[in-house]
Amino acid sequence: MARQQRLKQAQVATGSEQHLYTFEVLIVSGPLAPSFVKKNKVISRTIQMRGDQTLGQLHQAIFSAFEREEQHMYEFQVGGKGPMDPQARRYVLGLDDGDAGQEARAAGDVERTRIGMLGVKENEAFGYWFDFGDNWWHQINVLAIEEKRGGGKYPKVRKVVGKSPPQYVDWDEEEE
Repeated sequence: MARQQRLKQAQVATGSEQHLYTFEVLIVSGPLAPSFVKKNKVISRTIQMRGDQTLGQLHQAIFSAFEREEQHMYEFQVGGKGPMDPQARRYVLGLDDGDAGQEARAAGDVERTRIGMLGVKENEAFGYWFDFGDNWWHQINVLAIEEKRGGGKYPKVRKVVGKSPPQYVDWDEEEE
């Protein structure tokens, strides 16, 4: 009996497509005006996703939760020590676009990779990079992986901390 309980706990710890994942998404860097940072020390969103949803859907949830206006390229880095870790597995948009170099460097396509396939565990972190020109870097903390999921539509934003920064800073306005 104890062996079965340990096995079940290990399955919940590593997650699967049948689980509910709770992520805390923090903006760690980007084109943030100093006055905005002064008023918003922490900028985060807590988002719940089902394990059968994709990284592309997680991107859309983050995009909406931070009130972004224009889509840009993005990637997720999983299995490293957080955002910007060169040792992490990279999941990118559009592996079928013919960019052989990108395909060689990528672990998977965000539209085909489901959250439950990542093998993330509670208390781990992974990275999300949005807009390769403006370099919005996020850290995604895995807060919980639950065996049962509640009803309703997912993803769900459960908590908002700090105001959403403008996607494009008006640096001239900031200097006034």
